[in-house]
Amino acid sequence: MTFLRSVVGKLWITILLLVSVVLFILTVMLLEFFQNQNILETKDKLTHSAEKIARVLEEHPNDQFSLALEISWEIIDDVTKVVIVKNDDEIYYSPNTKNATKLTISDIKKDNELAKVFKENKTVEKISDFAVDQSDGNQEASYSIIGVPLHLPNGKMGAVFIYQSLKDMQETTHSTTRFILLVAGVAIILTTIFAFFLSTRITAPLRKMREAAFEVARGKFDTKVPILTHDEIGELATAFNQMGRQLKFNMNALNQEKEQLASILSSMADGVITFNRDGTILITNPPADRFLQYWYYEKGLSSHSEAIPSKVMELFQQAVDTEKEKIGEISLQGRHWVILVSPLYSNRFIRGAVAVLRDMTEERLLEKMRRDFIANVSHELRTPISMLQGYSEAIVDDIAETQEEKKEMAKVIYDESLRMGRLVNELLDLARMEAGHIQLTVEEVNLSSFINRIIHKFQGLAKDHEILLSSNIGNIVSPISFDPDRIEQVLTNLIDNAIRHTPKDGRVTLKVSEENNRLVMEVADSGSGIPEEDLPFVFERFYKADKARTRGRSGTGLGLAIAKNIIEAHRGHISVHSKIGQGTTFSFFLPQK
Repeated sequence: MTFLRSVVGKLWITILLLVSVVLFILTVMLLEFFQNQNILETKDKLTHSAEKIARVLEEHPNDQFSLALEISWEIIDDVTKVVIVKNDDEIYYSPNTKNATKLTISDIKKDNELAKVFKENKTVEKISDFAVDQSDGNQEASYSIIGVPLHLPNGKMGAVFIYQSLKDMQETTHSTTRFILLVAGVAIILTTIFAFFLSTRITAPLRKMREAAFEVARGKFDTKVPILTHDEIGELATAFNQMGRQLKFNMNALNQEKEQLASILSSMADGVITFNRDGTILITNPPADRFLQYWYYEKGLSSHSEAIPSKVMELFQQAVDTEKEKIGEISLQGRHWVILVSPLYSNRFIRGAVAVLRDMTEERLLEKMRRDFIANVSHELRTPISMLQGYSEAIVDDIAETQEEKKEMAKVIYDESLRMGRLVNELLDLARMEAGHIQLTVEEVNLSSFINRIIHKFQGLAKDHEILLSSNIGNIVSPISFDPDRIEQVLTNLIDNAIRHTPKDGRVTLKVSEENNRLVMEVADSGSGIPEEDLPFVFERFYKADKARTRGRSGTGLGLAIAKNIIEAHRGHISVHSKIGQGTTFSFFLPQK
């Protein structure tokens, strides 16, 4: 009884019964298969015999036709009957064909399938019923009929029909079918009984465990399986409940560690890449992802690639060879990274590595900006200081003899001091803007009077240089809002630059329009233009056009940098287009609500 109560005993008995039934049903199905195979083989045999007879008749035409008939009758057996049709008048039947079972030419002509032998010159196969006279009356019997075309001399067409009764095979088929249906019914009944037995004694507790497993898979680790029996399934339920409790504990611990690791990695400013020995990436954080995107783009790789940059792999190989940390640098798309690669060990074998990447672009840029700033400021201050020193010494040493010469030298000293003051003030303004301390007083502006006032301010300077200064204000319906003082500072800088870089009889035009709810202003001149290689740098601090193209006083090189910061503070954008000898156009847009 202990064996029968166990899962092994239950499964053994069930499987034994099921296998016995399946084997029994399979045996019956194989018998049916063999019967069908027998029918197919019979048809193939008939087809082969018909083709053989046709070939014999074609090889013995005319005066040898009688010999061909005798050979043909020898080919067939007693149950196989043959009809040879040369034409409607010459029809030959095999000797074993009785008058009552003949396949007549009229039967052939009436049957569309059989008539294809004559019409389409192809072999046909059909199971057909036709009348058979027997002692007990006129009955119909099923025959397997094969028709093969017969190629006669002078291009004439005939046919060879060979047929055999399927009565015996049909009786066998019917009896086999009845037997199979009976067995199928018995098998269905037995299968139902066995399935009921399995569902009640074995599968019911297993289904409960399956449902509990799905609940656990969805994260409900408190799910418990009821213990209904004391066999192996009951022990399995007990083990499942213990596993659920332990799994809950382990998952909580893993989630805590995972969240801590994810928080640490995502909050790190440095990139972290962990990869195994063959170079497959295992873990990355957002800064590392950005680094990889730069590298994929640089190398033309897919963004889904998991390849390791060659520089990192080179450092990894060095770390593996020396079993020490390795440091290197890499530059991609104008950015610079310092890479620290450390090997990872598993049972004293190196299983991979972790690479820490620090983006040093800002530091390098700040260092360059510091050096450039010192150099530019020194360069800008050198000339006025030299002039101040030189003219001051001239006055002190009484080189200026007349009062007019002294006033002229003092005027130069005064102008250069004003220039130094403008430079310092603009540097302070630019520093405040870049630090985000720019204050905007946005108000609704009468655009027409605002533009006319600015144009009027520069008319005198334009006339002195014999330049035509004009404005073009488009049809602007909506109200316009911005900081008028700051925008005037931008336009003043742009118009002043345009006048200074435009030769005599040139034109400077201020065009104002509205596009897609944006105010667009353009300052275009017909001056000498800016070289293409200098265009990307015009908005940098201390950029100056070639002195040879600048008439009159020279600026500090900070005006366009200040203008860019003012426009960006308005959430706008400023750009420049220029061609040598065709002039320059500065344009900026200001978004409107």
